[in-house]
Amino acid sequence: MGNGKQRWRVFYRSSSSSNASKRQSKEPPKEFLCPISGSLMADPVIVSSGQTFERACVQVCKALGFNPTLSEGSSPDFSTIIPNLAIQSTILSWCDKCSVDLPKPLDFDSAEKVVRTLMASQKAENKSEDSDKELIKAVAETPPVLKFAHAITDLNRRSTHFYSSSQESVTTTVSTPPLPLATRPSCYSSSSSSEIEILNPDSPEEDEGIIAKLKSPQIFEQEEALVSLRKITRTGEETRISLCSPRLLSMLRSLIISRYSGIQVNAVAVLVNLSLEKINKVKIVRSGIVPPLIDVLKGGFPEAQDHAAGALFSLALEDANKTAIGVLGALPPLLHTLRSESERARNDAALALYHLSLVQSNRTKLVKLGAVQILMGMVNSGHLWSRALLVLCNLATCPDGRTAMLDAGAVECLVGLLSGNELDSDSIRESCLAALYALSFGGSRFKGLAKEAGAMETLMRVEKMGSERAREKAKKILEIMREKTEEGLDWEPLLDSGLVSRTRHWPLQDRSCVNSSEF
Repeated sequence: MGNGKQRWRVFYRSSSSSNASKRQSKEPPKEFLCPISGSLMADPVIVSSGQTFERACVQVCKALGFNPTLSEGSSPDFSTIIPNLAIQSTILSWCDKCSVDLPKPLDFDSAEKVVRTLMASQKAENKSEDSDKELIKAVAETPPVLKFAHAITDLNRRSTHFYSSSQESVTTTVSTPPLPLATRPSCYSSSSSSEIEILNPDSPEEDEGIIAKLKSPQIFEQEEALVSLRKITRTGEETRISLCSPRLLSMLRSLIISRYSGIQVNAVAVLVNLSLEKINKVKIVRSGIVPPLIDVLKGGFPEAQDHAAGALFSLALEDANKTAIGVLGALPPLLHTLRSESERARNDAALALYHLSLVQSNRTKLVKLGAVQILMGMVNSGHLWSRALLVLCNLATCPDGRTAMLDAGAVECLVGLLSGNELDSDSIRESCLAALYALSFGGSRFKGLAKEAGAMETLMRVEKMGSERAREKAKKILEIMREKTEEGLDWEPLLDSGLVSRTRHWPLQDRSCVNSSEF
């Protein structure tokens, strides 16, 4: 009897414990809840300060200029947001295990109500005037702007493979690069005087009508709205700025990966138009739209890929975006796009890589991805070599890039270009000299390779007959070459003896042997 009682007590306690465990398991862990909405997160993102929030809540806070005070007293930094795929996967697994309905992403309007309620609550807790001033200051803040001047242009649908864009010079407040650089994507051309705006960009009713169509489940209505947006955003700085809202960017983020070509192409084209304005560039990157844009570049419809390359180039003009675009994975597909059949895509990818390689972290990534071999192949083959030289100039400024270029025979190649008759402009010649000058910091190895390639004679000729800038660069390189090395090594006998590698190089005359890297 005593044993039976004992078994009954054990069974009873076990059942109670199991029920309590089930009730507890239904309660989601605190880290699964958005600190702003308090709800289970469906689309979690990490912000710069390390916390994770629901994406819509972050977008609304940024739109309203509101920086909430969290329960532990800290204030998050919303300057950068990156999808938190790890916590999202964990939340989905927990829901499946506990038989809990999967969370649904908050729409913008619902998130706005939550954030405004929180704003009112925190305002009531802190009645001081300083709090109000800080809020007004936060609303007034705008993203930093890069000092580039751009032409206001429109976007016309053109043939994918046979469009050649004119290049415009960049107006900057710093020293100009060796080549004139375009400040707009190649998928643009100037508006003709015969073109008339079909829609009135100043009409709120028409704007709301377009937004309503974008939300429609009917594909033809979505495409019609995107075509209208594309026309509205062709011209007019104020129109592009006013339309570039978190709500529209959130819609475009899903539309640019549509499986319908008309929707995908026009959605990416609208994004390119919006990215023309300096004030929009950081806002677009922070909206989380770069990852789907990269997906389009990797495997979207051909015309959409052209626009995706143009959008990444346009966004890369902004200093504040360069590191983020590299971190989000744009570098490998941009390198791959250098082999695209589309001239527009190739040109914009090369310019995007040039601007992204102005950042050290991206230069290191590009070298590891084999960019030097790809770009050297382009120079040797004469394919977009002016653009390739610009990127190589940037890569040569970091130690890994210099080593890779010396290994790839860059010294012999560049000297060969300078001594031949293939350079048709002073700007390309100056790019060759700029790359050689950066390589000259490679020490004794550079001197030995340069001497073997006959650089001394070529540079002396440039010093006498080149442009003013070319003469200045040639003079600096010659000074470095004439300096006696601390080791006191004579590299020529070592090179002749085979004890030191003469590097893996591709002769300028035999260009057919160069192939781009596989991806």
